[in-house]
Amino acid sequence: MHILAVAARDASVAVSGPSWTVNLGRRDSTTANVAKAGTDLPSFRAGLDSLISLFDRKGLNARDMVVLSGSHTIGQAQCVTFRERIYNASSDIDANFARTRQRGCPSTPGQGNSNLAALDLVTPNQLDNNYFKNLIQKKGLLASDQVLYSGQSTDSIVTEYSKSPSKFSADFAAAMIKMGNIEPLS
Repeated sequence: MHILAVAARDASVAVSGPSWTVNLGRRDSTTANVAKAGTDLPSFRAGLDSLISLFDRKGLNARDMVVLSGSHTIGQAQCVTFRERIYNASSDIDANFARTRQRGCPSTPGQGNSNLAALDLVTPNQLDNNYFKNLIQKKGLLASDQVLYSGQSTDSIVTEYSKSPSKFSADFAAAMIKMGNIEPLS
């Protein structure tokens, strides 16, 4: 875990994101548990209550969840994870954004499942607060992202981070430290 924590911090810095202190010297598991990882990671389809509950079980609050989701300002998602969102007429997605994403993701299930799309079209290689601006514009690629700004309890947090890059950066670093301290071996 130490290697992953250091790599995450260094990757953040490499894409203009914040830095933070990584606590080294603690014991971590020496084996991976795929089944446990599957229950600890949020689904791309997860609703807000489910996300809040999942993070709460790890000692992270709704603000931590929202700010950590801001890491989706970099990276990519596979077509299979957002196809339903971009082709669903009742989806709360910006129509032009959906059409742009449809060009790289066929509507037919099973076709193009592995095709990739940047989570953030504007600044895909920079860890910044643009992710939150995208959510306000209904341009969240994953349903589990857009639910953070959908008329529910986390809207104000998304708005706050969309307006303050420095607040996002500071809170992101603090939440990464907090997340790094989840369930260490003693």
